[in-house]
Amino acid sequence: MEIRPIKTESDYEQALERLEVLFDAAPNSKEGDEAEILTMLIDNYENQYFPIEAPDPIEAIKIRMEEMNIKQKDLIGIIGGKSSVSEVLNKKKRLTVDMIRELERVLNISASVLVNNYQLTK
Repeated sequence: MEIRPIKTESDYEQALERLEVLFDAAPNSKEGDEAEILTMLIDNYENQYFPIEAPDPIEAIKIRMEEMNIKQKDLIGIIGGKSSVSEVLNKKKRLTVDMIRELERVLNISASVLVNNYQLTK
């Protein structure tokens, strides 16, 4: 077991290949420990070089609406009146704390996604 930091793309590829070999290793075995350490090193490298940005809250709402087959009119009362729903979904108005709470409850979207900042349109 030769564990070393992942510093290059080549190191990263080698670590992924080795992890694939070790994937089904028994926990608490020599190979299982190696897989666990490799996973942490790979995760660290990916977070540094391939960060995932927080999703746009309005896009997250629209995606969930599509998944749940919910129409814009179905959000009346959750976001507010008809005009508030339109303004929010068209990024002309920001989500309020009350809207976020209701959207989290009804659409099951994490509040941590909904509180992310987004650019309003003019």
